[in-house]
Amino acid sequence: MGIHIIKMPDIGEGIAEVELVGWHVKVGDTVAEDQPLADVMTDKATVEIPSPVVGRVLALGGEVGEVMAVGGELIRLEVEGEGNAKPGADAPPAKAPAAAAAVGEVSATQVPDTQPAKAPQAPAAQVSDTPRPAARQPARQAPSAAVARQPGEKPLASPAVRKRAWDLGIELRYVAGSGPAGRILHEDLDAYLQGQGATGQARGGAAYAERNDEENVPVIGLRRKIAQKMAESKRRIPHFSYVEEIDVTELEDLRVQLNLKWGESRGKLTLLPLLARAMVVALRDFPQINARYDDEGGVVTRYGAVHIGIATQSDGGLMVPVMRHAEARDLWSMAAEIGRLAQAVRTGSAGRDELSGSTITITSLGPLGGIVTTPVINHPEVGIVGVNRIVERPAIRNGAVVARKLMNLSSSFDHRVVDGMDAARFIQAVRALLEQPALLFVE
Repeated sequence: MGIHIIKMPDIGEGIAEVELVGWHVKVGDTVAEDQPLADVMTDKATVEIPSPVVGRVLALGGEVGEVMAVGGELIRLEVEGEGNAKPGADAPPAKAPAAAAAVGEVSATQVPDTQPAKAPQAPAAQVSDTPRPAARQPARQAPSAAVARQPGEKPLASPAVRKRAWDLGIELRYVAGSGPAGRILHEDLDAYLQGQGATGQARGGAAYAERNDEENVPVIGLRRKIAQKMAESKRRIPHFSYVEEIDVTELEDLRVQLNLKWGESRGKLTLLPLLARAMVVALRDFPQINARYDDEGGVVTRYGAVHIGIATQSDGGLMVPVMRHAEARDLWSMAAEIGRLAQAVRTGSAGRDELSGSTITITSLGPLGGIVTTPVINHPEVGIVGVNRIVERPAIRNGAVVARKLMNLSSSFDHRVVDGMDAARFIQAVRALLEQPALLFVE
């Protein structure tokens, strides 16, 4: 038997370090060739590291959330034959046991199992834009019925399974896993619920019970990247926000008619392609807004191409895939590309090239919308436009009170390179195009 050391591969030009965001194996597991070992993240792209050999895991080279250097030891395997390292030549990393204990933290978005607090601690700050269910109560089942696990061992489960368990109030440490290496699957949650139906009903009667549980949520992986990006943007960019009300009655009527005529053959249109088209047309007169600012080099780069970032919520957090060359797309091409990018983000298949290079960003909370928002600029861009909820309200038109569909656009700009007057004029130009949608197609 020999020892085979797998080092952190070079997964991109110029990348010197990556963050370890999840293990797929633990010490003692037998791995097959090409079996996924770990997930690592650079920027906002997650890469799966496979095993090049068959072997048994001796030691893990890092803990989930740790930043590791390219070329550093990722994992140590026992293999048939000599391997690529002599036994005893290099001692396993001292942090291997801790890394083994961290197995199961396979994503930055997982919900850690609640553990009894030994000392009072400040509650962890909420780090997701998605509100958690307010009625969530921990499942109360006797430890005698629990699955046998070693002290400190965390159950293996995907982020989707963990989120569902959190919503249902199930503590995963009590759920038996039927997947590889004991991984908990959705079917295991279903089976657990069938055996705990009475408990689930009883929990509803404890809505007013006093709670003293706490939870520490590690900010790692994508959540860490989002936190760093937002902090950098607010620290480096003096934001200027501008909100304008827009009458979208005619625009919505046009969208309905287009969908009735072309929806089956070309796909349904949402508001976003129409807004993107209005921005493309308006930016012709405001090139200083379709730009990126290198504040360290003191250079503003204005772009003829309009590469629109579409802020998209995923299970892992907010990501911004890029619709390239919006200026060369019609409404249905835009709609199809927005849908494709959203699907890629939500399934975790979006590549690095799809998550970088935007020149201006659109953000929308969908039906939640709100009345006003103050969106954070996607650094190093200089502008972002936010869509708020469409509300039907009475308005005065030609001396008569009529029902109109009104919506606010909430925008933010980098005040270092975009003057307030220019920002207001740009949004007014977008407003004129949306309120008279025929202008969107007049060249």
